[in-house]
Amino acid sequence: MRETIEMKRRDLLRTSLAASALTALAAPAVRAQNFDRPLRIIVPNAPGGTSDILARLIAQELGRAVGQSVVVENRAGAGGNIGADVVAKSQPDGHTLLLMDVTTIATNPALFPRLPFDNAKDLAPVTMLIYAPYILGVANALPAQDARALAAHAKSAPRPLNAGNSGVGTASHLTLIELADAWGREMTHVPYRGGAPALTAVVSGEADLTIAGATQAQPYAVNNQMRAVAVTGQHRLASLPNVPTFRELGWPAVDAGTWQGIMVQGNTPRPVIERLHKELQAIVAMPAIAARLKDLGAEPRTEGPDAFRNWLTETTDTYTRLIRANNVRLD
Repeated sequence: MRETIEMKRRDLLRTSLAASALTALAAPAVRAQNFDRPLRIIVPNAPGGTSDILARLIAQELGRAVGQSVVVENRAGAGGNIGADVVAKSQPDGHTLLLMDVTTIATNPALFPRLPFDNAKDLAPVTMLIYAPYILGVANALPAQDARALAAHAKSAPRPLNAGNSGVGTASHLTLIELADAWGREMTHVPYRGGAPALTAVVSGEADLTIAGATQAQPYAVNNQMRAVAVTGQHRLASLPNVPTFRELGWPAVDAGTWQGIMVQGNTPRPVIERLHKELQAIVAMPAIAARLKDLGAEPRTEGPDAFRNWLTETTDTYTRLIRANNVRLD
């Protein structure tokens, strides 16, 4: 009897020790998901662009979700590399987030021979947030009234059209290169520091046309400050029902657009990344925010870190080929 009691006591002791060990092993992961100070969302572009609009739209809700304040910081310059480098060199704890059009992450390795960070090692994908199709907009003074007239005008005009873009080698620049090739006439590509300044240039008549994400370009088109002639993506925009898609027109780059995503420092623990993904996915699905995104012409894309990493790998390969084929170089 005594031996039986003693055996049960030893079994209970072993079970208790095993449970304590598992708890100790799990504790760092649990602690890693907690946020103990304010968060920063780094936007590597000037205020007013798609990334900035989106960051300010989600910041307050993200703060509520993690129990900390969230500050949006604009760190523009060097094709997004200045802001990305801030995150690449931050503490790997999820408190510093990079929110940007991640096509920039896909194009910069082919444009910058010496990046101050390694995309694959120093930045970790959390989740894509939204996809917003591009709107191709032209200055109101331009005689072309629709997409096909624009293509014909670009080909026959006495001078190449001035095409404003959000920077050399950006997705908007590369998409305009593809359009020029399809139209059979080169354009004069004029880089600006982001999509917002390029749109302003079209509104003022400084540039003949530009292409920019619907989240920032749609208000200019709806308010007749410029003329929208075509959109990328799989369907027409509800706010611009008479504007055809690139696919309908037989133009290239049908899926071009602004792909906004969140990244953190590359060594951030997986539990932190998964917590951020979970919170961001819930935020984008909130009725008020979902409705606002729809109004802006954006579609939620919150599949998570693995899908984001696969997308980034494939897109980097695609843009690298396009940049090299067209000998796109930074001055």
